Amino acid sequence: MKALLQRVSSAAVHVGGECVGEIGPGLLVLLGLDKGDDLTVAQKLLDKLLRYRVFSDAEGRMNLSVADTGGGVLLVSQFTLSADTRKGLRPSFSSALPPGEAESLYLEICQLLQRDHEHCAFGRFGADMQVSLVNDGPVTFLLENSG
Repeated sequence: MKALLQRVSSAAVHVGGECVGEIGPGLLVLLGLDKGDDLTVAQKLLDKLLRYRVFSDAEGRMNLSVADTGGGVLLVSQFTLSADTRKGLRPSFSSALPPGEAESLYLEICQLLQRDHEHCAFGRFGADMQVSLVNDGPVTFLLENSG
């Protein structure tokens, strides 16, 4: 499981011209699900991303988490994060969780996030999404957990 965190001033997801999720200041999280990932792995990653200190404190140091700041979290599934790009000129997705399993896990992760964090929004699994963001910093981190 991979989560690409981007500290944002704002972010939104549109599908077919309709806004399906948006946040103000907070984290845009692009989520890649790999074979072997499950709810246990997901809960560990969610706990980490909600506590990951990427926001500035009064002294300008990254000492605050999205949970500390009360910022939003926009979670978007992105299977391309599971790509193996080590060989050749075309990505391999053999390590990605199959679509049916990935959708089920993604929806369960959305429920966990809603339970654990007040300000959440979500992309639509499998949709052709247009994601817009204002990356604050820019600040971007890749978190990885393995099953």
